[in-house]
Amino acid sequence: MFPSPRRMFLTKGVGVHRHALTAFEFALRDADIEQQNLVYVSSILPPRCEVIVREVGIELLKPGDITFCVLARSETNEFGRHVYASLGLARPTDPDMYVYISEIHGYGMTAETSGEQAEDLAATMLASTLGLILIRRRRGTNASRFTNTAA
Repeated sequence: MFPSPRRMFLTKGVGVHRHALTAFEFALRDADIEQQNLVYVSSILPPRCEVIVREVGIELLKPGDITFCVLARSETNEFGRHVYASLGLARPTDPDMYVYISEIHGYGMTAETSGEQAEDLAATMLASTLGLILIRRRRGTNASRFTNTAA
């Protein structure tokens, strides 16, 4: 069995090339994780997993490491087509609870809107485990509201 992660960081990258695999490699380079053997996992972080800054996280990696990741990836071969790929992180106030990460990808949404949608997805997943219903925030606000379903 693999050990549970104790630290995590977020990174992002963009790659452009006429071949999809090369574009993906360029995106990994832009994200500074091209020397890792990436293993995709679903979107749960264990309790007390510390979120560290990207620069510190990159320094901890060694070339050839097996690195577990939650990856949002989008690609297109249509000139001028706007694609997005975003992650959302929802951390409960109780450090002994696990953390949700959501990933979304697609076409035609701005970076800001896709980021908000990914955050809303993660918050909704977390809220449902707490017996709460998330009332979606209005665009342009930073407030989410929860209501308790257990009366």
